[in-house]
Amino acid sequence: MLRCLAVFAALVTLFAAPARAADGFRGSECLAMAQGPRAIPVSLRRTAAAEQVLITYRGHATYTIESPGGVMVATDYSGTYDTGRTPDVVTMNRAHSTHYTLAPDPTIAHVLHGWGEGGQPAKVYERVGDVLIRNVTTDIRRYMFDDGGAGGMIKDGNSIFIFEVAGLCIGHLGHLHTTLDDSHIAAIGRIDILMVPIDGSYTMSLAGISDITKRLRASVVLPMHRFMTPLDDFMRRIGQDFAIDQRGDSSLRISRETLPGAPTVIILRGV
Repeated sequence: MLRCLAVFAALVTLFAAPARAADGFRGSECLAMAQGPRAIPVSLRRTAAAEQVLITYRGHATYTIESPGGVMVATDYSGTYDTGRTPDVVTMNRAHSTHYTLAPDPTIAHVLHGWGEGGQPAKVYERVGDVLIRNVTTDIRRYMFDDGGAGGMIKDGNSIFIFEVAGLCIGHLGHLHTTLDDSHIAAIGRIDILMVPIDGSYTMSLAGISDITKRLRASVVLPMHRFMTPLDDFMRRIGQDFAIDQRGDSSLRISRETLPGAPTVIILRGV
């Protein structure tokens, strides 16, 4: 009963957007579609057939996502990795300094922190051009902060960011330290493409991250945050449920129409 209430509360929070309804703000398609069958409405199929999203691995936990409308988003942005041009939107997580910067390029129009202030969780629900960006918070280990290694957990210290673009639901797990319960899964909604950390230690164990990846049922998994972890270790754990596609390019062009028929781990160059 408590689990059902938690799931219901998560959905109510994310669907409640009274101000947005008045100004024509279109809500989350990925949340709406997660509650029904996997079939995609005809309008979205037409969009996907005509429009592709460009995803490029830039380094560590930073991917760039470029929309058909020309919006570029950079994930877990620290300013360290070359993104080709200045992103329009950057998302950050504050596990440590390779996932954020407090002095981003001032020409970046939208800087979205995955952590809140004053003990409050970050709440992101923002449309930039043809991209909707929202977040789901998770707890984070305190020792990752520069606080003398006090240990314990910081509530809502990490954000899973979800990017909705061209009918695709793209999730970035950030610096995930904890398993996801039913309320997290409900708040995330349907995921087509999932970016997952596979370091096996600084975030979660490979067994833990593999279980989460399987539960989210993405069509495409994009590994990141690898350090020295052998790719074979991750592929061996997840390979029975996912095909493996190792590419020689750091970029991927994809649409709803071109999602693989079977769940697939795509390993881009540089990972």
